[in-house]
Amino acid sequence: MAVRNWYPLPVAGSEAGGRVFADLMRLAEMVEPGQPGWTRRVFSPEYLKSRELVWELMGSAGLEVRRDPAGNLIGTLQGASPDQPALILGSHTDTVAGGGRFDGPCGVMAALEAVRRIGERGGRPQRTLLVVDFLGEEPNDFGISCVGSRAAAGHLSSGHLRLRDGSGRTLAEALAQMGGDPDRIAEARWPQGTASAYLELHVEQGTRLEEAGRGLAVVTAIAGIHRAEIRLEGRADHSGTTPMDRRSDALLAAAEVSLGVERLGRRGGLGVATVGRLELEPNSPNVVAERATLIAEYRSGDPSWLAATDALLQEEVTQVPARRGVRAQLAWLSREGPTLCSEELRSVLLASAREVGEEPLELASWAGHDAVQMAAICPVAMLFVPSRGGRSHCPEEWTDPEQVEVGTMALTAAVARLAL
Repeated sequence: MAVRNWYPLPVAGSEAGGRVFADLMRLAEMVEPGQPGWTRRVFSPEYLKSRELVWELMGSAGLEVRRDPAGNLIGTLQGASPDQPALILGSHTDTVAGGGRFDGPCGVMAALEAVRRIGERGGRPQRTLLVVDFLGEEPNDFGISCVGSRAAAGHLSSGHLRLRDGSGRTLAEALAQMGGDPDRIAEARWPQGTASAYLELHVEQGTRLEEAGRGLAVVTAIAGIHRAEIRLEGRADHSGTTPMDRRSDALLAAAEVSLGVERLGRRGGLGVATVGRLELEPNSPNVVAERATLIAEYRSGDPSWLAATDALLQEEVTQVPARRGVRAQLAWLSREGPTLCSEELRSVLLASAREVGEEPLELASWAGHDAVQMAAICPVAMLFVPSRGGRSHCPEEWTDPEQVEVGTMALTAAVARLAL
């Protein structure tokens, strides 16, 4: 992979330097009414509307824009050598409930700005450049994440498409409402050899950059994530007339399983574990819970730790309900192993960060990203910019405009090295 000198870039504070932040703030105006923070969940009307803005911004930057069968928005700047594999940049623009303005959108808008600056230099890059807004990176009501990039990698199965949310709608139906075509989902897969590399800029979602006083980090690896749905079925009974020793309480079984998940995450210091979602039926204050559904996930950069935790979780889900007279079922929603970032691409990002005046950290990501799925197609690498106070997935999520600009400059320099 040849590395070429990059051209001079706009300085922070210039008109071009402010565009990416202005684009971020325009996108942030599109939020779900009545929800906290900057909520823009996948499959919501506001998310659908926001992608009209992304389409408009891609078009105004001179890109050819299309939507693939998985609902991914793809902007293309054709290269002078179309037979060369394309260089892909991107992230996502959906948020979690109560989320912020930077997790995901920062990467899409920085990628768009990087390609815009490449176009403004005149001429065409040697490689075709693609900017992708992947559909639905965040977990959703169907229990999976990275919907769009999963489809691009060929990992979105017919079983995934049959998953239903709480309203009974299937994922296939939701994709169709987003302008996708689930009957042609196989066409969303990117064959091997079509991409030379994938680069993603993202906010750190932690405090390591801020504590070190650095403006950029080059990611070494992305932790593996295993996510399971656990269904517990007891018996609904009157809370006042049913003796304590005659109850099959699904909620108490779920509470005990949740504490067990916490214990799994604390062992060895090699991973983390969380129960982040719990649903109860009938969810009434005077009825013993009949059903409880929870989603547990754990993360680690150590594949052996993840495999051992699989077995321990299965044991927990077997033993706890048996003690409490509750039936249990465990279903794996996803099991992604750790992803290593390309050493060659990391070298390019390190050099590009230094070219714009930063001495970057090198660190692993404990959050999941679309890059995990893209690693099945081509080499991947990531840049991090700081998150104030390490806050993310909350309204307080913030990255300064100057930090966004430095990240955009480094990304642009890397694109120039790889594509010009």
